[in-house]
Amino acid sequence: MSRILVLLFVVALVAVVVLGAIMLIRASRERAAVADNPREILKRRYAAGEIDEDEYLRRMSGLSQDW
Repeated sequence: MSRILVLLFVVALVAVVVLGAIMLIRASRERAAVADNPREILKRRYAAGEIDEDEYLRRMSGLSQDW
């Protein structure tokens, strides 16, 4: 009886670890997709002071146009 409980505990533990790893991988992929978004790149560059407000607004306007 105790062997079955230990086995069930080990299986549950492995399942939790695998599901946690899957969730972490998905979250990192989603963050990478958002980080590569041109609007997000532009926001970061503006926040870092790499471009001024006029440049930011001009480029953001260009991104919002339908081509």
